[in-house]
Amino acid sequence: MKFKDDVTGENGVFDPGANTVGLSIEGIGKGNLSVTTMFFEMLKKAGIQTHYISADLENGTMDVKAAKTFGKGLEVICRYRAVRSFLRRYGAYVQEGDKLNAYVEATLKDDQRGDPLVTLEGLEALGIMSAAQFAEIKTSTQKITALVSNVLQRKGLELYDIKLEFGTDKTSKVMLIDEISSGNMRVYKGGKVMDPLDLTAALVSDS
Repeated sequence: MKFKDDVTGENGVFDPGANTVGLSIEGIGKGNLSVTTMFFEMLKKAGIQTHYISADLENGTMDVKAAKTFGKGLEVICRYRAVRSFLRRYGAYVQEGDKLNAYVEATLKDDQRGDPLVTLEGLEALGIMSAAQFAEIKTSTQKITALVSNVLQRKGLELYDIKLEFGTDKTSKVMLIDEISSGNMRVYKGGKVMDPLDLTAALVSDS
């Protein structure tokens, strides 16, 4: 995998929940690789399966296991607080910043259709995954999110939501794929969402 300086967003503004690449931030690629490597090493110690093998920080690349995606790609979001797209959908029931108790939802990767939400029943009906696989992914997502949140809390930061991707290896075992970096999480400091470069800098800092 080659880590580039492109990030998702709209109208030149970074947004980890956006469906398209919206801008390029110089240096964010290697920074995200450093962060991803840190988290994948942490997950390895915790016994959580990922596609990570090793990283070359100098060249901005990561060696990974071959993976098969679910369908044409599936994104799994774990939400600790209500913001952005969740708030737009369910604003009649929640206010911005309301706690969501590690709520997990899934969306199909389909830019043309706006990455539609999909239920467990929908995933089964479409032949994308089984109920058992989704249950495993949900459990893994909540474990991974808790570990990431703990790292952030030690730095005085709060995780609001994170977007993860899963696939299967050659033995059909479920594993985390893609990356874990500022590009796929929404983090707040002092009540304000953090800029991706600032978040990346905070995560690679020893302080």
